[in-house]
Amino acid sequence: MMPVSSSAWVLLSSIALAFGQQVGDPAAGKQLAERTCQECHGAQNMSHNAPAFSAIAAMPSTTALSLDVFLRTSHPTMPNLMLSDTDRGDLIAYILSLR
Repeated sequence: MMPVSSSAWVLLSSIALAFGQQVGDPAAGKQLAERTCQECHGAQNMSHNAPAFSAIAAMPSTTALSLDVFLRTSHPTMPNLMLSDTDRGDLIAYILSLR
């Protein structure tokens, strides 16, 4: 069971995401993406089968909440990144800014 403070943070962040509030800093998210994600999700991606962030942003199903859930879940084709809440919010804001 999560501690009360963690549960409260998850609840508050979910409410903010549900109401479409800004989740982070897109400029910081871009810097994080360039350092961490560019090799697979960059526009010039030729060696990996990962979609570019612009393609992810263009999907009708892409929302702040869907990205938050995706980034909190491990996937066999992705590195198991352990992002802080701030970094995750920044990355989400960056991806959504590509629309």
